Amino acid sequence: MSSNGRAALLMVLSMAAFAGEDTLLKLLAAALPTGQLLLLVGFGGMFAYGLWIALRASVAWRDLLHPGVVIRNAADGVCAICYIVALQRGDLSIVSAILQALPLLMTLGAALFLGEPVGWRRWLSIALGFIGVLMIVRPGTDAFQPSNLLAVVAVILLAVRDLATRRLPPRIDTGLVTASAFGMMGLAGAVLMIGGGQSFVMPSPGQGGALVATLAFGLLGYVTMVIATRLGEISAIAPFRYSRLIFAIILGVLVFGERPDAWTLSGGAMIALAGIYTMWREARLRRRLASVPMDTPLPPA
Repeated sequence: MSSNGRAALLMVLSMAAFAGEDTLLKLLAAALPTGQLLLLVGFGGMFAYGLWIALRASVAWRDLLHPGVVIRNAADGVCAICYIVALQRGDLSIVSAILQALPLLMTLGAALFLGEPVGWRRWLSIALGFIGVLMIVRPGTDAFQPSNLLAVVAVILLAVRDLATRRLPPRIDTGLVTASAFGMMGLAGAVLMIGGGQSFVMPSPGQGGALVATLAFGLLGYVTMVIATRLGEISAIAPFRYSRLIFAIILGVLVFGERPDAWTLSGGAMIALAGIYTMWREARLRRRLASVPMDTPLPPA
C-alpha cells in the first residue's frame, strides 16, 4: 500500500476514535457533573502526556509561559466547557457536523489575522461552509437548539487555538503543549465545579472504565492523526478527516436514537465539501510555493 493509502486508513481510524471519544463524553456528561468530567478527563490526559514527555528528552518548562501557548491553552479551556455542554444538551451528529467547519475558520482566520493570501475560490468555499452551518443551526426556527450555539463558539475557539499553534516557535515541544492543554481543561473543570457549586460524584466502576476508555480513544485519535499527517499528502488525506461526521451520525443513531433531518445532513455535506476543497487548494498552493524561487510573487489560491 502507498504512503497515502496507509495515511488515509490511519486518518479514518483517528476519526473513528474521536467519534468514540465524543460518544463516551456525551454518555458520561449525562451521569457526572460537567466540571467533574472536565477535571477528570483533563488531568487524566495531562498525566498521560506528562508521563510520555517525561520519558523523552528534557523539556523547557518555561515555554509554558510563551504568549502563544498561553492563548492556545486559554482557548482550549473555554472550548472544552462549551463543547461538553453542547454534547450534553444537543445531538452528537449536529455537534460533530458543526465541528467540521474548523478548516474553513482556519483559512478565514489565517487570511484576516496572519495575512495569508486567499483567492476567490476559497472565499466562496468558506461562504458555502458557513451557509451549511446555518442550515444545521437554523436560528429563528422551531428546529433551533440554543446548545448548538455553544458548538459554534467551541469551533471558533478551536480555530483560535490552532492559529496560535501556527505561531509557536519550532523549539516548543508538541508533547508539552498537549499536556498543558489537558491541564487547562482540568483547571477549567475545577473552576466550573467551584463556581457552579457542583458536588463531586463518585463514578461507578462502569463510569470509571468509560473514563479510561475516553482517554484511550483520545490518545489513539491524536497519535494516529499525527502519524497520518506526517505520512501522507494533505490533499490526499483531507477527505478522510470528514469520516468523523459519518461515524458520529452512525453512533448518534445507534446509541442515542438520533434522527438527523435532511437539513442537517445537507448542511453537513456542504461543510464537508467546502472544507475538502479548501484544504485541497491550500495543499496545491504549498506545492506551488515549494517549486518556485522565494522572491517570485504568487497570486492567491
